[in-house]
Amino acid sequence: MSLTDFPAGAHPSPSGFPLPKVTMPALSEMKRQGKPISALTAYDYASARLVDEAGIDLLLVGDSLAMVVLGHENTLAVTVDEMLHHTRAVRRAVRRALVVADMPFGSYHGAISDAVASAVRFVKEAGAEAVKIEGPRIELVQALVAAEIPVVGHLGLTPQSVHRMGGYRVQARTADAALQIQADAFALAHAGAGAIVLEGIPREAAAEITAALPIPTIGIGAGPDCDGQILVFYDLVNLTFAPAAKFVRRYADASALFRSAIEHYREDVEHRAFPSDAESYHLPESARRLIQASRDDEDAVVNRDAREELDQKTNRR
Repeated sequence: MSLTDFPAGAHPSPSGFPLPKVTMPALSEMKRQGKPISALTAYDYASARLVDEAGIDLLLVGDSLAMVVLGHENTLAVTVDEMLHHTRAVRRAVRRALVVADMPFGSYHGAISDAVASAVRFVKEAGAEAVKIEGPRIELVQALVAAEIPVVGHLGLTPQSVHRMGGYRVQARTADAALQIQADAFALAHAGAGAIVLEGIPREAAAEITAALPIPTIGIGAGPDCDGQILVFYDLVNLTFAPAAKFVRRYADASALFRSAIEHYREDVEHRAFPSDAESYHLPESARRLIQASRDDEDAVVNRDAREELDQKTNRR
């Protein structure tokens, strides 16, 4: 239980000035102006609020939460309900960033009508402003756009295809494979996708696609020439308990910070150094006097009874 207050009102930007809300059309305008797009994943209110207040443009509630938050081996196990739960928490924290929700494995792999119904839940129930799907699912993108749901595509290393790929392997290593991803990217853009994540492909292939594509590309392990970049929040601050991928840059070591704080707390508890008197609540002086008076009366009664019992024993002798 916590007694800390969390205000629900708007929070300020790093500069102190209000920032315009990021929308899908705004991402296209950023590409047109040559302004890089910053993106991160987030999975709860606290991390989302930090990300939003830092001025990140796009916030993805990624199915990577299956691994970094829920402890699964891969992303396949996370459910729609779990993704909705986390998307709702994130949406409550965000004022500026575009909130995109990953559609988890199995939620869009059957009938298109079922996939659209699942996507509607992310927008209607969780407040997502766009959904992300993996692979060149052209008809699905068209159906989602027709349902007024903005879409972010995802090509290259698609984690939900881990079994087909035989692991998390760099894709598009040949000219034919690179050209196929470029064709898929154009098809997604023509179908109405507002942006495309390019993951785990050679820099040169990503640069070609980015230069030719009319919509923004957001890279992860795809080199610096994409229109934007995204990383997993937990990778960024070293909370994944696993070796970092080649493309990950760790900007802080939250793992060491948290571990040190927790160990210090445990030591203070064991040595009764926490909580201190200053960290404790106290009764008002008047209440303490009443309690002391009551205790004195009880002591007097106990002492009187003890004396009477002693006198009785003495008389019996």
